[in-house]
Amino acid sequence: MAEMAEEFEGVGASPESVDLEKFRRVVRSYIERHHYKAAIFWADKVVSLSGGAPADVYWLAQTYFSTKQYHRAILLLNGHKLFRNPTCRYLMALCHYEVGEFHAALDMLERTDNNNISRIKADREPVSVPEIDDTMSTECSTHLLKGYIYEASDNRALAAESFRAAIQADPMCYEAIHALTQHHMLTVKEEKDLLSSLPLSQSCSEAESAIVLAVYETRVNKYSSPSEPLTQPAAPLASNADFITAQAEKLYYNCNFAQCYRLTQEVLKKDPYHTGCLPIHVSCLVELKQSNSKNEQARRYLSKATALDRVFGPAWIAYGHSFAAENEHDQAMAAYFKAAQLMKGCHLPLLYIGMEYGLTNNPKFAEKFFKEALEIAPEDPFVLHELGVVAFSNQEYVSADVYLRRAVALVEESGVVVVPEKWAALLNNLAHNCRKLQKYEEALHFHQQALRLCPGVSSTYSALGLVQSLLGDYEAAVVALHKALSLHRDDTTATTLLTTVMEQLMTQTPAFQGDDNVPQLDLPSELVGTDTNTSDITPASAEDPLSDTNLLGSSIGQPVMHSSDVGGDSLSHTESQSSALIIEDMVMDDQSP
Repeated sequence: MAEMAEEFEGVGASPESVDLEKFRRVVRSYIERHHYKAAIFWADKVVSLSGGAPADVYWLAQTYFSTKQYHRAILLLNGHKLFRNPTCRYLMALCHYEVGEFHAALDMLERTDNNNISRIKADREPVSVPEIDDTMSTECSTHLLKGYIYEASDNRALAAESFRAAIQADPMCYEAIHALTQHHMLTVKEEKDLLSSLPLSQSCSEAESAIVLAVYETRVNKYSSPSEPLTQPAAPLASNADFITAQAEKLYYNCNFAQCYRLTQEVLKKDPYHTGCLPIHVSCLVELKQSNSKNEQARRYLSKATALDRVFGPAWIAYGHSFAAENEHDQAMAAYFKAAQLMKGCHLPLLYIGMEYGLTNNPKFAEKFFKEALEIAPEDPFVLHELGVVAFSNQEYVSADVYLRRAVALVEESGVVVVPEKWAALLNNLAHNCRKLQKYEEALHFHQQALRLCPGVSSTYSALGLVQSLLGDYEAAVVALHKALSLHRDDTTATTLLTTVMEQLMTQTPAFQGDDNVPQLDLPSELVGTDTNTSDITPASAEDPLSDTNLLGSSIGQPVMHSSDVGGDSLSHTESQSSALIIEDMVMDDQSP
């Protein structure tokens, strides 16, 4: 066999009458036109005619790769001992990667391990093929492929390191930037450091460098405000679909869902299959309450999505939502933790993990994850809102006031119209906290703002009536509580509070005011008695029965009173204590972002 192989390899140089360059041009032409069968046929003949010239072997292997004949390409390159050429070795590693042989791919890419012991025993010096060798591209491609291999093996740290090395080797390698930013592998600081360290001056002019940086800056720091209008020479990119999509993504992370939705619609009208825009568009539809999927059906699709691409973090987040919607907390948290592992630079998985801990009565862990989310996205009002709720439940009302006011300020500064229900809950919670701090006028103001955003909510009217009663405006409180009961007649908190307010109102209001025009009738003292002045009559209790201490319980951890609580023990003590009932604290609104 060895002799036959030597005879085959010794079929010497091609005859002088044969123009091999013409055949090579034919092969390249067929590859460019995607006629791979014809390309393979003629590339195979060129290899034979040239006596196995390395460049011809390489192009035949390329056609095998294009037709997914990966093992055949590996066998061809190995047979001609071209693993000693960096370009061919990269192609062999890529073939191993495509068939899921990750260890073999790494063995091909890494010539030495940690102890500098050779992994590939080569009996001669590396083979140089000038026709196909490109040192910069090969180095960049090698690091990029390593990153994909490490990522597929769930080694995120080494994957990020390899992608950073790829972009340093070739600053124009967008795939590396995409992998780092789309999969949220870097923190905001790491992203800034990466862009500032790019060696653009070595391969680009000043104008070209400006364009590259302008494009890359749209991909990083997604939690910042949308970029300012592009300046020359990058200004023509303002209408580019990728640039508009990047702007839309920043608007989404800044909670400007309406404007984000308008931009994604603009992109999808031009290109309905824009893969970068579709996930953002779908997310906007969900936030704007325009979704129509069912949890069970959605879960099947999301499960398939995570199986097809296990490193696509948004699919894991949505998968977790499908469980959280049905209170399956353990499975939801498992999906969120997987997303957090994949999306190091994204705060959303941490936010949702914290919310699940909060729902399972574990406020310490909830606060831990909320604070980690805040470090990544310090200006996200949803994170601040959740931290305010946790602080309120811990009776840390001053801290809760700081978090909630900061969240409201960020919403007001954005100047956009967002989903009303979310911000109504925030305003109501701030009002609850102001009431705890005895800032009743401010509490009244925030409850009224919440009603303007989202009218027709029974709990808001009940809270408004409570604050009005604490301010001594009992008539307004009665109106608000009647409104609450008209919207939700089984609102036991409003029912109990209304009874208390009515009793207090009756003790302070005379039964008949009288008419100034009616002359007074002088009766003998023996008929009237010694004292007819009743203006100094005081309630049975010396305390104000509608004070915050009497009306409110301990914390938001307590459930709202049920009708059985009101009709049972609570009412049985009213005669001996006071006409006022002890009403538990109103539960803070806590709606998921």
